[in-house]
Amino acid sequence: MTLAETPNNANSSNPFLTLNYESALESLGDDYYDEVAPAEFPQHILRWRNDAILPRLGLNPQAVTDEDFITAFGKFQERKPLLALRYHGYQFGEYNSGLGDGRGFLYGQVRGTDGELYDFGTKGSGKTPYSRGGDGMLTLKGGVREVIAAEALHHLGVRTSRCLTMIETGLALWRGDEPSPTRSSVMVRMNRSHIRFGTFERLHYLRRPDLTEKLLNHVIEQYYPHLIREEDKYALFYAELVQRVAELVAQWMAAGFCHAVLNTDNMSISGESFDYGPYAFIPTYDPYFTAAYFDYYRRYCYSYQPGICKLNLDMLQEPLKAVIAPDDLEAGLAHFDDYYHTEYRSLMLRKLGFEQLQNPGVNELLQLTIQFLQDSQVGYHQFFSEMARTFSSKWRDDPAFVMHNSDIVPALGTSPVFDNWSILYHKILNDFDPDQLDTIAQTLAVSNPKTVLLRPVIESIWEPIAQEDNWQPFYELIERIQSRD
Repeated sequence: MTLAETPNNANSSNPFLTLNYESALESLGDDYYDEVAPAEFPQHILRWRNDAILPRLGLNPQAVTDEDFITAFGKFQERKPLLALRYHGYQFGEYNSGLGDGRGFLYGQVRGTDGELYDFGTKGSGKTPYSRGGDGMLTLKGGVREVIAAEALHHLGVRTSRCLTMIETGLALWRGDEPSPTRSSVMVRMNRSHIRFGTFERLHYLRRPDLTEKLLNHVIEQYYPHLIREEDKYALFYAELVQRVAELVAQWMAAGFCHAVLNTDNMSISGESFDYGPYAFIPTYDPYFTAAYFDYYRRYCYSYQPGICKLNLDMLQEPLKAVIAPDDLEAGLAHFDDYYHTEYRSLMLRKLGFEQLQNPGVNELLQLTIQFLQDSQVGYHQFFSEMARTFSSKWRDDPAFVMHNSDIVPALGTSPVFDNWSILYHKILNDFDPDQLDTIAQTLAVSNPKTVLLRPVIESIWEPIAQEDNWQPFYELIERIQSRD
């Protein structure tokens, strides 16, 4: 794949320009968006093209050139209208009515080969009416970080947006949290919907229940179509959104992921994870690990994520009361904890090697796992990858063999919690037939890839880009992520 500066010419056969774009959101009318113009950039260098998702658009990656990406998503030729979406949101608990797409727009909506509607949303494409004095741009490092996060989370089984492309744009940007001047980029995100909790909160702020109902009907039609003919479709929609969000945050927690900015404008109405800023993967099991340096009171720390997502769903009830009965909303939210714990339990069991486990010691095993990780402060991801690397049929013969040849456990010395954990793990293994151990080993390997995006790893990828314009480590990291190594 050659990623290079492209000539400044449009391509009439560009497959991105000939996709069958739908006007699903546009057809709702301009109460929900503003038409905007993209920025013009002095340079266009394609740095990332996600060939893995092109088949979902019905495109053959070999038939799509680098120039096609740049013409469509760097120069934004032949594509109108471009829509900056309007929304409000609770940011760190404070309501902000001055939000909206401030450095991006909805480029278009396309039906995938799976029949689902997908958004192409930009980030770093210039000023809009909601830029609030900002330049509307995205740093190159910010683009690199989002590409990596989205691919990593997708391959960890998290319901997430993915980056379709990232283009370096040749501007020098000034930022307080990066050495400046720093390089610029424009990124295109592909996900189910850019409609946010804050989209509905804005309509409540404006006292427009008519627009709320109109938008809610659109959301159900496009993202919950199986509910359209249900008599109580509105209540069922909210109940399913609760389930989707509960399962999503369970996926983050099992993956050891801290989103960092769970404001209501960053919560998707389709129950999908998106918009990755100062995120981080936890190095060790620290409930109060906080990814964003500006989150002084740890509002969005790792262990608070389930509670914050539930709170955001609770606050969403206020605008939805224009359409949905309060009792139905409360009934839907009442199941959040059950959905969360069921999904989290299932995912953590997979990390421990078990697809299905009815053993009465399951809950104790999970409790001991978390207690050991927290007490010992061994690497959260390293512990599970070491389980996958060292798993042996001998673990079934004697608890003393459990992880005895790992790189981390023998160095810990005496640990009563680990001793109890290994005895219980050994006991559970004995409930399986010997020929089932291969399946456990495979589940461990699939659920615990060796490549983990801790901050030092991301910095080690960014440094050669910043110092030498060397992108090879970035491409190699993405390849490892996509191969689940």
